[in-house]
Amino acid sequence: MAKTQGGAANHQGSVLERTVVPAFEAHDFEIVSYRDWLKQPKVYGTELLLKHVPYTNIYGAQGYTEFLAKSERLALNARIECKWQQSRGSVDEKFPYLYLNCMEAMPETDIIIIAGGGGMRPGALPWLKEAVRQKRYRLPDAPEKNVQVFSIDEFLRWANRTLR
Repeated sequence: MAKTQGGAANHQGSVLERTVVPAFEAHDFEIVSYRDWLKQPKVYGTELLLKHVPYTNIYGAQGYTEFLAKSERLALNARIECKWQQSRGSVDEKFPYLYLNCMEAMPETDIIIIAGGGGMRPGALPWLKEAVRQKRYRLPDAPEKNVQVFSIDEFLRWANRTLR
């Protein structure tokens, strides 16, 4: 059976997610679903990459991100969003929504966005990086956020440098 365009995009995006997991496994992080961890957090260690992590989005509804990296040893608590667009599509059109969720709704101070695929519209990724750099649209009373936008290569360099 042929994949739909959306099905192919989801599959391609999951390849990016499957690249993130080994980066943490190589640094002795345990990979656990957020739901399982929430039921029995004491069963797991202190170096974790939690998968499918909920938050309340800017619309007041349930949203999910791919990962939450938690490390007691490194004092790390970073939410990780993966955005892959290999061909024409709508991932890049959602960057403003993603950015506002990072700044206003996600509870973590440290947020990593991994974006790639080469299919985004010209200007979309530079817009996101500039919005993050300038902390555009940040509410005056909102907590300070450290949002970083990485390509997969930049993320792997960050992981190798930070997680050791």
